[in-house]
Amino acid sequence: MIEIKNKIDRVVLQETAYIAVWTLILSAVMQAVFLIIGMWDYTVILGNLLGAAANMLNFFLMALTVQKALEKEEKEAKQTMKLSHSLRMLMLFVAAVLGIVLPCFNTFASVIPFFFTRIAIMFRQFFGNKNA
Repeated sequence: MIEIKNKIDRVVLQETAYIAVWTLILSAVMQAVFLIIGMWDYTVILGNLLGAAANMLNFFLMALTVQKALEKEEKEAKQTMKLSHSLRMLMLFVAAVLGIVLPCFNTFASVIPFFFTRIAIMFRQFFGNKNA
């Protein structure tokens, strides 16, 4: 386990932590909105957990793939990125289908967290990027 952690670049971990913090903040806001509009129940939490976990895992795997692609030749790097993108989109698709089909997940609470990464990146402009 320690060997794997040493291979993950510090920037990948920092950016994933940034996305995780914003996902937590936006998840709390989403939970509050469901509570305020009177539609909150346990399925909202479960859907939020499913969507947020898939979203953060997607970002982490993307960042890790970019890190690994930088160590490869251009052609091999492109293939690696394409394969990673396809597999990550499949993962998100499966998570979305589960969130929609299974009654233990609230559909909206399962899918809304997929947009949290884009929102977090948008807010990055306002708070600055130390790594840029």
